Amino acid sequence: MASIIPEQKNNNETNGGIAVISMNEFKSDESSKHVYEDSEEEDDEIDRGGWGSKMDFIMACIGYAVGLGNVWRFPYLVYKNGGGAFLIPYFIALVICGVPLFMLEVTMGQLLNTGGISSWDIFPILKGVGFAATTISAMLNIYYIIIVSWSLFYLFASFQSELPWGECDNSWNTAYCNAISNQNDTAGTGYFRSGNGTLYPVELGESPAQQYWERRVLNISPGIDEIGGLQWELVGCLALAWVLTYACIWKGVAQTGKIVWFTALIPYGILTALLIRGLTLEGHQDGIEYFITPDWERLKTPTVWVDAATQIFFSYGVGIGSLISLGSYNPYRNNSLIDTLVVGVVNAGTSLFAGFVIFSILGFMANELGLPVSEVVDEGPGLTFIAYPTAVYQMPLVPQLWAVIFFLMLIMLGLDSQFCVVEGFVTSVMDYWPQYKLRENRTVFLLVVCVIDFLLGLVCVTEGGMYFFQLMDSYAASGMCLLWVATWECVAISFGLGIKNYYNAISMMMGFTPGWFWIICWAGTAPIVSFGIFVFGLVDYQHARYGESYVYPVWGEILGWFMALASMHWVITYAAYILLTTKGSFSERWASVTTNQFDFMKRELKEQRIEKRLQLKLQQEEAEAAVNVEGVKDNNSDSMQARDNVSTPPEYDNIAYEAEQDEKLTKM
Repeated sequence: MASIIPEQKNNNETNGGIAVISMNEFKSDESSKHVYEDSEEEDDEIDRGGWGSKMDFIMACIGYAVGLGNVWRFPYLVYKNGGGAFLIPYFIALVICGVPLFMLEVTMGQLLNTGGISSWDIFPILKGVGFAATTISAMLNIYYIIIVSWSLFYLFASFQSELPWGECDNSWNTAYCNAISNQNDTAGTGYFRSGNGTLYPVELGESPAQQYWERRVLNISPGIDEIGGLQWELVGCLALAWVLTYACIWKGVAQTGKIVWFTALIPYGILTALLIRGLTLEGHQDGIEYFITPDWERLKTPTVWVDAATQIFFSYGVGIGSLISLGSYNPYRNNSLIDTLVVGVVNAGTSLFAGFVIFSILGFMANELGLPVSEVVDEGPGLTFIAYPTAVYQMPLVPQLWAVIFFLMLIMLGLDSQFCVVEGFVTSVMDYWPQYKLRENRTVFLLVVCVIDFLLGLVCVTEGGMYFFQLMDSYAASGMCLLWVATWECVAISFGLGIKNYYNAISMMMGFTPGWFWIICWAGTAPIVSFGIFVFGLVDYQHARYGESYVYPVWGEILGWFMALASMHWVITYAAYILLTTKGSFSERWASVTTNQFDFMKRELKEQRIEKRLQLKLQQEEAEAAVNVEGVKDNNSDSMQARDNVSTPPEYDNIAYEAEQDEKLTKM
């Protein structure tokens, strides 16, 4: 199986949690593909770059993990699954799946010092996991940025003297537009008065924000089979979003690490401002009560546990290779355990914090509309671009200010997740095909990727673009794909390479043993939960829908499954390909495709040699500095001695003597 095999005897000693792992525990296969030569040739290696500091990496991970899902998906799932009771399966899934898989991917990138494809040479027959993850990230790059373009559209609209989504007197409004300002005499009657004075049943009404979203922003067509023309304003916003993405990452992770300090931290200031404002609005307590009140009976429903685990996978972004790529820029001795725990706490805390913010606003909105909180909550884009703009419009004082603040937050949350995924994708490609010198020409390669993704994303800014967006969100980078990849990740590490081998390697790398908890999760809970939810999703499969009424045609659903299989097939296809194309008998081929291609021992020796050289260089610099100091002292001493040896001219002695005598006479 793996070429790195720890001896059966227990040679490891611990001293206060510090691992002392003998090199003799590792037996290396001389045919390893990825070797770390014990020579000076490493000086000629291509500089992959690296994070400017440990905090840069942590902030990048926070920006990557904390995204729009914390704002629109988590609050909806809490509402849908019994309020506060949902938090129990959420935190269980966080502990046994989300955090361990985050740790697995980050340490893997750090240990192997390569991207999300090449890293799976650690167990070659499952290298398709890397191709699957990279395919998911490629498709995610196409459509996730569409949310940023929508947010930019709303941001620009927020600078008007009157917010355009609050009333029914616009060119895009229909007779079924139900504005609160027109209902002074119809409250409680079951009817609403349209702009022309006609009474309609409330069930037929649409809010001004809904009509602005569907008829002005999207200009949505009746279905996916009517693509229609491009929405040129959205095309411009999409182009601007890609320009911002390119500008953030074109110089590499050193620049990205500095930018995420802004894009990751500013949303917390905005969320705090929105929470303070929300707590001053009438009805906020109803929303917060709805958010935290548990319905314990819902814990008996399997869908609650499935939704909790799926949200964890969405939130942490595991299974798309980006964390492996981001981790590959870490220093070899970096303490990834601390990074993992910090990101885990911050991510979960942000979801809870955002929940209080959102439900305080939704409570106010429900109070204004005279509806229960449950009827003003929706999932996904409907929550973000209909419910929130409605609440912002009804805020006292200057609603434009709150609109600008809110959509700036969405843009930053979307951008930092977007450029981390793009960075992960380009890193995987550059590391896997070094012969094309993509890393040396990073700026051009990145520009090509951004332009191609922009062109592919144009289908999502047509009149029928929303249907394609929803299809990609439901299939291309869905929970099914992520669960599939995560399951095989755990299988490759735990049962392919061997969990003890991997654990010993990262312990040697970090300098301490992280604990058996991680072994239990990587080899037990994470793959079982991931595969279990995957199977449950197949059994409980729901046909593709947009909203409550539109059902995708058969060809649309088939297109969605092609998107899903475009990534998922790699695990099986590549395993069959490498097994069939490897030369030798079946046993020889099997031994080859299940042999680790990385030499952990040589990597460790290389790092020790680099550390020793740096230490010697530092000692040499200190010695040179000490010599310089001694030289300065000697020069000063010689100068003083020379000054003392200089004889005073006789005329100066006479002047000094006469001045002394004059002073004595004066005193007398």
